[in-house]
Amino acid sequence: MHQTVTKPLDTSRRWWVLAIVVAAQFMFGVDAFVVNVAIPTIAVELKASPAQIESVIAIYLIAYATLVVNGGRLGDIHGTRNVFLAGLLGFTLTSLWCGLAQSGAELIVARLTQGASAALMVPQVLATLHLLFTDEQRNRAFAIYGIALGLAGAAGFLLGGLLVTIDLAGTGWRSVFFVNVPCGLVIAAAAWRIMPSVPHRAGTRLDITGSVVLFAGLLCMIGPLLLGHDVGWAPWLWLVMAIGAVILLAFPKLEHAVARAGGMPLIDLSLLADATFLRGLGAAFFFFCANLSFYLVMTLFMQRGLMIPPLAAGMAFIPLALAFVVASRHSGARARHRGTRVLIEGCALQIAGLAALALVAFSVDAPSALLLALTMIVFGYGQGLVMAPLSGAVLSTVKPAAAGSASGIYGTTAQIGNAAGVAAIGAVFFAAEAVQSARAGFLVSLALFVTLIMICAAFLARMRRASARS
Repeated sequence: MHQTVTKPLDTSRRWWVLAIVVAAQFMFGVDAFVVNVAIPTIAVELKASPAQIESVIAIYLIAYATLVVNGGRLGDIHGTRNVFLAGLLGFTLTSLWCGLAQSGAELIVARLTQGASAALMVPQVLATLHLLFTDEQRNRAFAIYGIALGLAGAAGFLLGGLLVTIDLAGTGWRSVFFVNVPCGLVIAAAAWRIMPSVPHRAGTRLDITGSVVLFAGLLCMIGPLLLGHDVGWAPWLWLVMAIGAVILLAFPKLEHAVARAGGMPLIDLSLLADATFLRGLGAAFFFFCANLSFYLVMTLFMQRGLMIPPLAAGMAFIPLALAFVVASRHSGARARHRGTRVLIEGCALQIAGLAALALVAFSVDAPSALLLALTMIVFGYGQGLVMAPLSGAVLSTVKPAAAGSASGIYGTTAQIGNAAGVAAIGAVFFAAEAVQSARAGFLVSLALFVTLIMICAAFLARMRRASARS
């Protein structure tokens, strides 16, 4: 009888591996923001409709959200190194496709596949860090990861404005996607040589049916919000949304059926009984609804309403991004001492920042990029106070055995919130812009952001009460 011997994981070059996976995560983070800055230019050159402008961002998020849990499981089945490489190369090739797109419709399809590739790559980053850093150096490794994540926003805004402005080799906006190609190939070559093979985890299974049903439900719910402006809010859109609502309401029953059949559903069904966790997910959804959508609306207002050039518009976000990084560094220690109160304070600061922006937009005829940049600092600091400790607060009552599943659900909820916010608030902005002006669309959008953040704060307060009772 032969006994299987598991080969120890090679951690001798783990700091090099950290550099590799963090570089991939940084590229993914930059991509999320660099597209926002380039969107107005893309819309003009591809003659893209409002629906296509929003879809370029939203479809990427929907694809990522519905596939990221199975992406993590594929790493367990086939090894994190193999799936990381597959996702990274896929992300690189689909970035090339995005840059070569000749129409708004083609760019949307390319972004769909780019989001799917990211769902393979990104889960392997944290999985690799968890596997390689099991000693006192873990906190240092995750601190480096967190700093890179925070700086990706500032880099994305600056790079987007710079690349569109300098028109590298006549490529214009396309260079914001082309830049991923050499970066991705270099990271992939380094990963191939340095990343260790990780033992496969037995018993992990995929839930393809769950992913397909979730994707269909989200597309039916969010798609009409994207298309509404272009088709005059035709009655059939509401029917499609109703079908999407039915699909999403039936999704938990499908997951129960998968579990009864001996499968491994996308969500750990025991988590649905945790009131604190569910309220935390509600807070996360509404917080992220006001996340990427804010940057989209702010970019459109600056470039289309105020005619601020792309480089100046991109640079206007840098103080916000740096304030976000500073707040993220402060929030961890404050959250340990004050709990969810810090998150509620962060919501209050975001609302104060949005009120200041509304005052500037209402009282100044042509606010400069510098004035807007200074005004956005308060919002950025408040956002950093919430985002950094939010995941820990939401997962605080989850049992260790379910932590992986709960993290996957949290990440999926965050990206669904981002997609829903881009679709809904983007639709409101374009409708108000068409009827009156970009300034009117901006002011209405700010009011919606305030409403969303207030709902997030209400969920956080309810989560705090539920946690106190348990």
